Amino acid sequence: MASHNLAKIKIEDLDIIGYSVAGEETVVAMPQLDVCFDIGKAPDQIISINNVLLTHGHMDHSAGIAYYLSHRKFCGQRPGRVFAPENMILPIREVIDAWGRLDGNKIPAELIGMRAGDEYKIKPNLVIRAFATRHCRGSLGFCVLETKKKLKDEYAGLNGGEIVALKKKNITIDYPVEVPIVTYLGDTQYSNFGKIDFVAKSKILIAECTFMDDEHIERALAGAHMYMGEFLRMLDELDNQYIVVTHLSQRTGIVEAKRILKEKLNERLCGKVVLLMDRKNPFRQEQQRPMVNEPSGPAGEQKAGQPFDSQEPL
Repeated sequence: MASHNLAKIKIEDLDIIGYSVAGEETVVAMPQLDVCFDIGKAPDQIISINNVLLTHGHMDHSAGIAYYLSHRKFCGQRPGRVFAPENMILPIREVIDAWGRLDGNKIPAELIGMRAGDEYKIKPNLVIRAFATRHCRGSLGFCVLETKKKLKDEYAGLNGGEIVALKKKNITIDYPVEVPIVTYLGDTQYSNFGKIDFVAKSKILIAECTFMDDEHIERALAGAHMYMGEFLRMLDELDNQYIVVTHLSQRTGIVEAKRILKEKLNERLCGKVVLLMDRKNPFRQEQQRPMVNEPSGPAGEQKAGQPFDSQEPL
């Protein structure tokens, strides 16, 4: 049985599963890419994912790391690979060693320290790249990029046999290109991420907007989080096709958040944005396009009394 009732979104051929409530837990996984951004309390649904990308060490984002690593061993899986800011690696090692002593079993792990600009190949055609964010010491965001080779224009009209002949002559007929698939900001204040090309052009942006009400701006600044004004400014500087909003404060329920988004977003952005924790989100598994300003179908399973249980469409 699954340990969490995770939200689910389908974007083209990619699934996004997760749970993100500010101060409670944040975990966002994309199984087809074999990555999990932050780990929250390590829901069972993400244990089989091989790559965990930790943006920072706050407990609501990282508390499940020892369980994730230990449970993989219990299930006979190879050690999980954890990418984290360089300054976090020693504390993570200390945590999993301590849990190993409590449990009576050594917890295997592959811990990889990252700094802004570092990249790592996680699959033959997939690379993760880190960039700096503005939240706490060493905090990072991550982008997953697909690497391809593209045929040079001068050879575009050739048939297969002609291309093979050129390759036999050791003539370079293609060049490398990279396609940014998804960028995850984690917790952060506004920064001009538009200056980072792979962030600005990433197909999917997963971004926090913790505080949507203008009355909470001071709280946002104190905690180095994003508020609506900064969120809108950031989106205007980016060119993402899809935007998934995470880390909403419990002070603002889903119905109210949807109302604010509909009010604040222009028509161009309105068709791109969806709230991860909207249990009626129009990015349901069977749909292909976000429609944040259109009514959606039946709600998914709800937890009664929680502020994120939307009972009416936007």
